[in-house]
Amino acid sequence: MSGMTDSARPFLNRRLAEFGTTIFAEMSALAVRTGAINLGQGFPDTDGPEEVREAAVRALRDGRGNQYPPGPGIPELRAAVADHQRRHYALSYDPDTEVLVTAGATEAVAAALLALLEPGDEVIALEPYYDSYAACIAMAGGTRVPVTLRPSAEGHGPFRLDLDELRDAVTDRTRLLLINTPHNPTGTVLTREELAAVAELAVERDLLVVTDEVYEHLVFDDAEHAPLATFPGMRERTVTISSAGKTYSFTGWKVGWVTAAPALLTAVRSAKQYLTFVSAGPFQYAVAEALALPDSYVAAFRKELQAKRDLLAAGLAEAGFGVHRPAGTYFITTDIRPLGHSDGFAFCRALPERAGVVAVPNAVFYDHRETGAPFVRFAFCKRDDVLREAAGRLRVL
Repeated sequence: MSGMTDSARPFLNRRLAEFGTTIFAEMSALAVRTGAINLGQGFPDTDGPEEVREAAVRALRDGRGNQYPPGPGIPELRAAVADHQRRHYALSYDPDTEVLVTAGATEAVAAALLALLEPGDEVIALEPYYDSYAACIAMAGGTRVPVTLRPSAEGHGPFRLDLDELRDAVTDRTRLLLINTPHNPTGTVLTREELAAVAELAVERDLLVVTDEVYEHLVFDDAEHAPLATFPGMRERTVTISSAGKTYSFTGWKVGWVTAAPALLTAVRSAKQYLTFVSAGPFQYAVAEALALPDSYVAAFRKELQAKRDLLAAGLAEAGFGVHRPAGTYFITTDIRPLGHSDGFAFCRALPERAGVVAVPNAVFYDHRETGAPFVRFAFCKRDDVLREAAGRLRVL
């Protein structure tokens, strides 16, 4: 390698060559440099329940989890996850053979795709999609096939899935459907009718399904989250993924989990053990206690987030954005065309200097960049005073 330069020989392998620094890192650095309010990355600016934080401190002091925890996760957390699935969705999972603890949902997605895909397998993902999906499919040697969620006909209504487009996307090479609901970044929550159609397609074409359900409890108005694993024929072919970060506002702990039938879980665990091996020992004990909190906690948190959504949505509309009102998640997707713009990247890179606010261009979540070009995502999981200040700053637009 003597004398060889980066320009002469790129060191990043070709599977990852299309992926640079994430948009979240770029926009967060821009927020720091300009002193702008960061509504780009989806993390709360307040901590979760005090009793859950104290549970983590107690585990540290008691010496629980300070060394390697069990590979599948501590028994207390696996039992708590199984109880959560039973209590909320009437899904029965064996904590010992059907539950796996991961380093957040991101690792769970990576482990599932690495375990279940062969090179050349096609994976259908709902576009726009969380950026790690594309990278994980690439690392597994798969081929991503986007099916695009599109705004409903009434203009600034929710984004919807075209079921005919989904069916047409399935080929003899399709191995897996990667479904995210509640959906980041659009805030779409797939309806029972839509999920039933997805389930019928998966059974008919004998497809595996990986579902990212990290926003499962963050649904608003009359929206309802229904896990795909609850539909006929789906429990045995679905890898369900969730985490504690979004529901309990501890995104830095990176505690996620997988629930699946034994054969699927064994496959995912085989890949996961060579990624982080184990993680977040003391936090696993705290998350086990979080999952045991009364349902009133989730109801109150959902109500609080819905009010934040309404606060920011009103401010964005007043500033002139086209607002697609989300049915779930942390995020509002907006259309910048009413403001006279059509390039979300340029708009977001200029916004901190123009208005002192950071957002994220949705185009980064698309294969079809031109489709996502006029859309920009704002996070509303912030304090009310921060959201009011951001809305006030955006009025200059």
